[in-house]
Amino acid sequence: MMEPFAQPFTVVMIEDDPGHAALIRRNLQRGGVMNPITLLTTGTEAVDYFFPETGAAGSHIPDAHEPCVVMLDLNLPDIDGFEILRRLKADDRTRLIPVVVLTTTDHPKDIDRCYALGCNGFMTKPVGYEAFSDAIRKLGLMLTVVRVPHIPDNRHG
Repeated sequence: MMEPFAQPFTVVMIEDDPGHAALIRRNLQRGGVMNPITLLTTGTEAVDYFFPETGAAGSHIPDAHEPCVVMLDLNLPDIDGFEILRRLKADDRTRLIPVVVLTTTDHPKDIDRCYALGCNGFMTKPVGYEAFSDAIRKLGLMLTVVRVPHIPDNRHG
């Protein structure tokens, strides 16, 4: 049996609930994800992280040496997940970054809207602790074998 190939990439988790963030981190690791996880807790932090022209210190657009996968909650303070998703997929520098929406909503209009905006996957957070943990572990198993595109470095004219 072939061993899974763990591609080096950063998981960028955009999640405002500290309990959910801790549970997601722990269960991704239980699912085999040993990749670095960067936690952003507001929409503004997410925009600043990916788009340096916003002027925040430490912000950057991941380049070919920093492939990433975004795990995006929709219900964020200040700038919602729909807008974050729209911005990521509308910009040539970030449109190839895989985005998995991980949120509490299961409304069909929200799901359709996320896919129309370009998300690569949509997962509703289960309500119960065990179901939530199990779903995240399964997502972690998928991430251990997923291949992530390299993001072209278009920042230099």
